[in-house]
Amino acid sequence: MKEVIFKDLGLIDYKKAWDYQENLLKTAVDIKKAQRKGEQTAITKNHLLFCEHPHVYTLGKSGERNNLLIDDEKLKEKAASFFQIDRGGDITYHGPGQLVAYPILDLEYFFTDIHKYLRLLEEAIILTLLEYGITGERYKGYTGVWVEPENPSKARKIAAIGVRCSRWITMHGFALNVNANLSYFNNIIPCGITNKGVTSMEVELGKKIEMESVKEKIKYHLSTLFDMKLIV
Repeated sequence: MKEVIFKDLGLIDYKKAWDYQENLLKTAVDIKKAQRKGEQTAITKNHLLFCEHPHVYTLGKSGERNNLLIDDEKLKEKAASFFQIDRGGDITYHGPGQLVAYPILDLEYFFTDIHKYLRLLEEAIILTLLEYGITGERYKGYTGVWVEPENPSKARKIAAIGVRCSRWITMHGFALNVNANLSYFNNIIPCGITNKGVTSMEVELGKKIEMESVKEKIKYHLSTLFDMKLIV
């Protein structure tokens, strides 16, 4: 089993968490560069970070700025921030009540297949939702996890995925709406998709969900699917 260092960052400013990821990624990339030059034999370390963020909108490399439907003044009114970042995908929202996971994994220790990586992230979320009686599914042509994707008029996204990969080291990750305030999604065109809604575990089940329980289930399924041992 591959050892992965786990850390729960709690509620953390988006930029602070982004910088933290960048530092972990740079350290791993520098090690791999040195390895290839024969300058050192140290191995890269793998990490899994959990957190929640204060209200924030992030725009990926393939996104368009006009998918954010409010201006800077409205952002201030909403106590929200905005960042253009280096992951794939379009625009999304993060906020309290949403579980965000950032795996910083060297896929050369797992498998060098980014599509497989994305599908396994989806699978961990799908299996977790199933434990709560929610049927999460993939939606052909889209990343993330959806509810009722077979019915276009009712299809709604419950988890978003956006990643970056450098020298087979991953960054960014996924966001699962547990008890998130979904009204914040009204200020964007989520993931650039104009005709689909969003949902949360709370909305689907009609009650608040214990976040720590969701975290433990997600950790279990990620560990099983990736054959990893989480080190605290």
